[in-house]
Amino acid sequence: MTGLGQQALISIIVNLVFIFLTWRALQALQIEKIIRKGRVVETRLLLILLTIAIASSVSNFFLNYFFFGHSSCNIFFKHVEGQ
Repeated sequence: MTGLGQQALISIIVNLVFIFLTWRALQALQIEKIIRKGRVVETRLLLILLTIAIASSVSNFFLNYFFFGHSSCNIFFKHVEGQ
C-alpha cells in the first residue's frame, strides 16, 4: 500500500472513531430536554450536524498532529542519515 493510500485509510478510520465518540458524548448531554417537545426530527438532525462538526474538528487536529509529528521525525532521521 502506498503512503497516500495508508494516509487515506488512517484518516477514514480516525474520522469514524471520532464520529462515534462524539455521538456517544452528545447522547450523554440529553439535549432533548432543552429543545421544544415534538421536535424529534429537528433534534436528531441537530445532533447529527453537531456530531459531524465536532468530530471533524477533533479528528483534523489529531491527524495534523500525527502527520506533522511523522513528517518532522522523517526530517530529523534523513538529516542524520545524510551526514
